[in-house]
Amino acid sequence: MAKEKKQRKTKTPSRLFNLAGKTAIVTGASGDIGHDIAYQLARAGVSTALLGRDERRLEKTVRDAESLGTKSFGLICDVRRKTEVDEAVQKILKKYNCIDILVNNAGRGSLGDISTVDENTWNDVIETNLKSVFLLCQALLPVFRRQNHGRIINIASISAQTGGSAGSISYTASKGGLLSLTKTLSRDMAPFGVTVNAVSPGVIDAGMGKLSNEQKAKYEPTIPLGRVGTGTDVAYAVLFLASDEAQYITGTTIDVNGGLLKR
Repeated sequence: MAKEKKQRKTKTPSRLFNLAGKTAIVTGASGDIGHDIAYQLARAGVSTALLGRDERRLEKTVRDAESLGTKSFGLICDVRRKTEVDEAVQKILKKYNCIDILVNNAGRGSLGDISTVDENTWNDVIETNLKSVFLLCQALLPVFRRQNHGRIINIASISAQTGGSAGSISYTASKGGLLSLTKTLSRDMAPFGVTVNAVSPGVIDAGMGKLSNEQKAKYEPTIPLGRVGTGTDVAYAVLFLASDEAQYITGTTIDVNGGLLKR
């Protein structure tokens, strides 16, 4: 009697970057890149708490995230203000009980060399791009330590590495500080199972970097991959750093610039 062949069992491979059950805070979620980050996190199963200052655009981001079947809610929050940040974190904890991922995306730019930038503009850019990250990380520090895990992802800029365009001194200073903060905090948070990384976008056709057709035609020949970036390109890098697949990566910066800057 012929010996029956054993049926080989095959395992269904798990989907990479499956973050179902995780929760995330995304700042600057009323902007284009913030929207795309929130959307991609929601696609991966993440419940999101979205912070921004433009109520109408924030509501759209929430609706788009919820359309993927995940929980999402928005909070109007000025991330430059400690009281508002602390209150927002408490509201998020009350709703979700835990916070797994923090994406510090809020940002603004300005133009003007050092002889023309007034003190109020300097303070606004530094507070939006750098102080806000300090405040959010400080507010979440006890949460991440208690959980013994967490992901912090800071959205920097190629300007921090190149000096930026002429007259962007406050912006480049803030983003340079953000890269240094990322390195220091990654060392300090490593014993608690928390990774801290940055994403450094190049020329991105979104938000404050929205480009005209003429500007695209100018930039594209300088970019090795032959096109300007999108908010989704940035979001994919965030998704990777937020995932379990990136658990051994901390204190680093992922460049999302199409090869414009090679290090």
